[in-house]
Amino acid sequence: MFVTWFSSNTWLIEIAGLRILVDPWLVGPLVFGNLEWLFRGECSDRPIPQNLDLILLSQGLPDHAHPQTLNQLPKNTPVVASVQAAQVVQQLGYTEIYPLKPGQTYVKGDRLVITATAGAWVGPATIENGYILRDLQSPAASLYYEPHGSHDPRLAKTNPVNLVITPTVDLQLPIIGSIIQGSTATKPLNWLRPRFIMPTAAPGDVSYTGLLINLLNNQSHEAALKAAIAQNHPKTQLLVPQPGQQLAIPA
Repeated sequence: MFVTWFSSNTWLIEIAGLRILVDPWLVGPLVFGNLEWLFRGECSDRPIPQNLDLILLSQGLPDHAHPQTLNQLPKNTPVVASVQAAQVVQQLGYTEIYPLKPGQTYVKGDRLVITATAGAWVGPATIENGYILRDLQSPAASLYYEPHGSHDPRLAKTNPVNLVITPTVDLQLPIIGSIIQGSTATKPLNWLRPRFIMPTAAPGDVSYTGLLINLLNNQSHEAALKAAIAQNHPKTQLLVPQPGQQLAIPA
């Protein structure tokens, strides 16, 4: 299994002989609701990975289902997505879409199973997805991904995975509270007992501007995670990737 982190929550996961692009934002700016004065992200445009077998989207918001990037990808690429993200790619003209609610699964032949878990609340009645991916031919090749630190308690009754990808930094807004919860990283560590854990949602080579940036409170929980690993999970290794770096994850 190989994983490549680009920036923010964009990953290329190579598992079960498949190339899966996760939450892609690779070209153009990131803006919410055309409010550039409030928030604007700029990424260093990267070559879009080729020969993709699947696109995996955890949320329908632009930082996970980035319309400009998705418009650069072949529209016949299969997409597994949260219900909200499925609506985004449908509007963009994608032709093979598999919406998943938490608890539902998608199976790619006899090679891969993807299980949706309950993820982040992004509205009063809108819950997005995390995912567990397992290689059906090599069960030791497995991972769990959730980009906001909102972890489904049912993971406590789930079989272990080899890799956990979760944020290790809290991002908080006044009144609203945490929008990303890095303080929860010990939950999948304890529940899923991974051999490796990797942070997501870090800026990488992305820059941000706008009023919202001045209001964000950023707090790292990496030291606490390392302490929890040392005390209770000495066989787990924390890997901190660099943008564009492909890492081999031993089974």
